[in-house]
Amino acid sequence: MELIERYIYAVTQKIRQEQREDIAKELRGLIEDMLEERVGSRDISDKDVEEVLLELGTPRKLADKYRGAKKYLIGPELFDSYLIVLKIVLVTVASILGVIFVVQTILDPVLILDHFVDLIVSTVTGIPMAFAWTTFGFALPEYLGAYKMKDIQIDAEWSPADLAPIPDEKRQIKRGESIAGIIFYAVFIVILAFSSDYFGVWVFNDGFSGVVPFLNERTYGMYLLFILLIFGFGIIKECLKLVSGKWTYKLAGYTLILNAISMAVILLMVNGPTFWNPDFMNELAQAGVVTAGSEGYEVGQKIWEQSTFWIFVLLVIGLIWDAVDGFIRARKK
Repeated sequence: MELIERYIYAVTQKIRQEQREDIAKELRGLIEDMLEERVGSRDISDKDVEEVLLELGTPRKLADKYRGAKKYLIGPELFDSYLIVLKIVLVTVASILGVIFVVQTILDPVLILDHFVDLIVSTVTGIPMAFAWTTFGFALPEYLGAYKMKDIQIDAEWSPADLAPIPDEKRQIKRGESIAGIIFYAVFIVILAFSSDYFGVWVFNDGFSGVVPFLNERTYGMYLLFILLIFGFGIIKECLKLVSGKWTYKLAGYTLILNAISMAVILLMVNGPTFWNPDFMNELAQAGVVTAGSEGYEVGQKIWEQSTFWIFVLLVIGLIWDAVDGFIRARKK
């Protein structure tokens, strides 16, 4: 019966992946035995099923009995996904740091020792940072899930009718999309935190001669925390999607809150000291990329001014649409 399957699904989602199939079979057999004992030779009714499920208790309480423990930083229902994502993020971060080291060494082989020291420092700081953001991204859903009213009111009346339906595949959030999003944010954190000086126009005059930076090097250190917050919130948001597995109004609400905080941070950056390099075009001219006062210089100046403005605008629009799209998907039946 559908109610039994919904109950089994609710219980097994709170148990580690490798145990779910065995526990589902065991629980299904237990419910069938309890029903057979209760009804005898007569037909099983919906009321009989509800009474048996009430006797077993809430899915969370029963899952706790199977697990043998109740308190986790990251519970069994999330731990498998957490390990997969953590491994991917750590490998990605380590790979990006390695690529940065190789590129730096190719461009400036004389300073290979300095580049190697930078690699060690970046690894010592970058790996723990990636670990912390990913762990926090999964610990937050665990914390939020632990305080659902239906779960903490143990003495309150619980009914099998409270069971959520098994999610429709069309409404589910693809796991690969969330993992790809986490990797995307992790990559940008690494690049902007540890190699921002290579984020610009590369100049080659008989070999590599330097980079004209897009960002204002004098104020970038102040903005780095804001940048880490924006992309860190992105990791948390993707972790929430991965854990939820489908769009709900609660997930859309969390997305709205995180995006609103990110937009507030962006507004602080826009209204603060210059984020972009104010001498970008002059430095391009000094590097010989363009000629000051030429038509190409004027066109480049306009493109630079427009692009730096519209990057912020498009980022805000993207955050707004992301939140709105979440509510639209949550409404779909």
